Amino acid sequence: MALFIIGDVHGCFHTYLKLLDQWNPKHETLIQVGDLIDRGNLSPLSIRLSFEIKKSFPDNSFFLRGNHEQMMIDHFQHAKTPYNWLQNGGEQVLSQFENLEMNLSDYQPWINELPLHWENDHVLISHAGFSGIGDPFEQNNSQNVLWSRRRPMKLDKVQIIGHTPLTSEHPQYYPESNTWNIDTGAYKGNYLSGIKLEDDGTLIELISIPTDMQDIK
Repeated sequence: MALFIIGDVHGCFHTYLKLLDQWNPKHETLIQVGDLIDRGNLSPLSIRLSFEIKKSFPDNSFFLRGNHEQMMIDHFQHAKTPYNWLQNGGEQVLSQFENLEMNLSDYQPWINELPLHWENDHVLISHAGFSGIGDPFEQNNSQNVLWSRRRPMKLDKVQIIGHTPLTSEHPQYYPESNTWNIDTGAYKGNYLSGIKLEDDGTLIELISIPTDMQDIK
């Protein structure tokens, strides 16, 4: 199956819905790179929608952990961390759950188990890139696949990442590392982007949806 990979949503639910209209579940595997939450107005609905998609399409939809999900997990597990989730969007997310009369606890077990990456023989997808510094999956490594802002190292696969928002309308390709960054800053009022690839990593299409102002104002 082809791959449809979606960048950082950050609570931009209406924009997320519009981009999901481009997904064909019969022929495409859906992968979202993490950071469903924080920043935008509707993190609870973004979580619930993703949770329901995974229930309905368990074999061809995958949702990865971003650094904002990790901050949420650490907050509730009382883990020592230099990052305070409440100060990075968490207070707003908790208020949104309360205002929508939704229970975050209904989704926490699922969020806690979100994987750090997805890969096949040709494509590797993670929230941030492989920095080449330390273990990319080690939680205490500040340059891991949740936090690194470095230009990714070149691997034997095409990498798809988010995490560092671009100012351009479309995802950006870095040939020196064979990497696509698909975070086009939805929560900044820019675009939410997706990329479609053949399962061998060949580009099919780039799709960018302007941020719906309901999501951020």
